[in-house]
Amino acid sequence: MRDLIIDCFAGGGGASVGIEMALGRQVDIAINHDEQAIRMHKTNHPGTLHLTEDIFKVDLEKYVKGQHVALMWASPDCTSHSKAKGGQPRKQGLRILPWAVYKHAKAILPDVIIMENVEEIQQWGPLDESGKPIPEKKGEDYRRFISAMQSLGYDFDSRELVAADYGAPTTRKRWYAIFRRDGRRIVWPEPTHSKTGIPKPWKECGDYIDWSDLGKSIFDRPKPLADATMKRIANGYVKYIVNNHNPYMISNKAAVGFLIQYHGEQKAGDSRGQLLTEPIKTIDTSNRYGLVTAFVTKFYKTGIGQGCDKPLHTITTSPGHFGLISAFLIKYYGTGCGQELSYPLGTITTKDRFGLVNLITDINGEKYILKDIYLRMLNPEELKVMQGFPRDYIINRDYNWKKYPICEQVKRIGNSVVPIMAETLVKANCGYLKVGERQPAPMIYQQQNGQVAFG
Repeated sequence: MRDLIIDCFAGGGGASVGIEMALGRQVDIAINHDEQAIRMHKTNHPGTLHLTEDIFKVDLEKYVKGQHVALMWASPDCTSHSKAKGGQPRKQGLRILPWAVYKHAKAILPDVIIMENVEEIQQWGPLDESGKPIPEKKGEDYRRFISAMQSLGYDFDSRELVAADYGAPTTRKRWYAIFRRDGRRIVWPEPTHSKTGIPKPWKECGDYIDWSDLGKSIFDRPKPLADATMKRIANGYVKYIVNNHNPYMISNKAAVGFLIQYHGEQKAGDSRGQLLTEPIKTIDTSNRYGLVTAFVTKFYKTGIGQGCDKPLHTITTSPGHFGLISAFLIKYYGTGCGQELSYPLGTITTKDRFGLVNLITDINGEKYILKDIYLRMLNPEELKVMQGFPRDYIINRDYNWKKYPICEQVKRIGNSVVPIMAETLVKANCGYLKVGERQPAPMIYQQQNGQVAFG
């Protein structure tokens, strides 16, 4: 191509596939120090030159060979800038990665450079001897970096954007910066979606879940769930079902669902979850999200009921007028995960440790009782599409058909740029580079002689 496109921190390919979605062409050069990330990138972008090198050491001039660079995307590692680090020491080697962008910009002078990072990068400044940011020097290094880029002749602008506002089913919020030196203006596309529904409502993450797999019961597991997890499930059930006038009801199934997160400190009343009618919150590199599916059955409020030690009252012609209320007890200590009433009570301590869970809830004017609660982790394919990747994007194996473990798949997704955001920003600022429409990820097959071919 006459106008080269480079992805400096390619990872598993979020930005690269977003660029491809915008322009109908693959990036020409992709760089990453992580061999596993490059393997996934190469599987989906076979026409790209892949460089498994340190971003500071790679000699891009050698590979560009004097050709014109139209666009360079750069998403430096954000972990040492993110607020998720809390009070932990930062790694200086990771915090200086934006300077690699400056190094390559100075050497090959791309027309447009788009950067993505956590919004906290704007507070980038010196660290003290213990690796903690110096409060009174916040933003010093950030301003120095921006000034250095402008000294190369680049116009600059930046904004904090939420991916859900542009049609992705995730509320991931990031800092985006655009540098350009070709005389064209920097363009920020207008949001297409919003939480208020204008012009369109946010996409629901529930639409991207495989409802054929509802998980396993949280009760009587060989390894009981942790107490904190059980509390989150209980709090989530109260928050997202019992106290919700319109909970997420799975079509044609007597079940309601919501998400919980497995990480973080447990606080009183904390569900660490969300509704399925909203975009998923930020996806990170660990598999944190659990799908909770509560099976419910209709509760008919005719009569006052009866004990099980009596003959059954008159049976009517209407089905379903009799239901067994399956209550369960929940423990508040250790790793207890509750029990059904059909079992002997667990060990009684000197403190009040047992509580009876209220199972009756009102959904759209009808009474329901809880029958069972199922739980499973969201799988990588679900996380992939919630992050905004095309469904055909390959994350479960490489080009040699070697399978990736689930943890590697999730890591690539959590580290990725939201493809829809790359597509949106590139389309708005570099639409003149478009050559066609993106084609589905390549069909890859193993030939009998062991050679890999792309079809």
